[in-house]
Amino acid sequence: MNYVEPIRDLKMIKQMKDSLRYYGSERDVFLFNLGINCGLRVSDMLKLKKENIKDYQIKLKESKTKKHKVVPLFHIKEDIDNYIQFLEDDDYLFRSNRKDKSGNQKSIDRVQAYRILNRAARNIGLEDIGTHSMRKTFGYHYYKRTNDIALLMDLFNHSSQSVTLRYIGINQDVLNQSISTAMSGIFD
Repeated sequence: MNYVEPIRDLKMIKQMKDSLRYYGSERDVFLFNLGINCGLRVSDMLKLKKENIKDYQIKLKESKTKKHKVVPLFHIKEDIDNYIQFLEDDDYLFRSNRKDKSGNQKSIDRVQAYRILNRAARNIGLEDIGTHSMRKTFGYHYYKRTNDIALLMDLFNHSSQSVTLRYIGINQDVLNQSISTAMSGIFD
């Protein structure tokens, strides 16, 4: 399994949305937008239906940790309204073109979500992007804006702050800056 990175540059996030819109669909753009705005694992996001999000918060039991979580989404209210306006309450947010054996609509799976995100990323020159990049991007920008590692650690259900910092790529950023600063001009 490849290690994936957060998208640190806000301009690249916009380009990613544009690429998803151009090469994919509004579903693909909303998948990415929700992912970078809620911090959930993609496996939990793909199970969501309109009824789970229409009140601008997600209430769920995480599949990995089995913990109950409530994630507010009032900050993307307009995006949610635009996306769900033509969905029925029991429709998956990220519907597949495939149906199950009973003829019911299915959600896209992790592999399809990865393909969608990875193709859009490659088309704008981003590497090391996968489904976990959305969660990491959320964490990275949340931390940069708030410096609240304790709350982020709790949100991600991590065992320590160092795990969370490493997960969102902050340790690597600090290391890169430290080496660049310390070594600048020494061997010129």
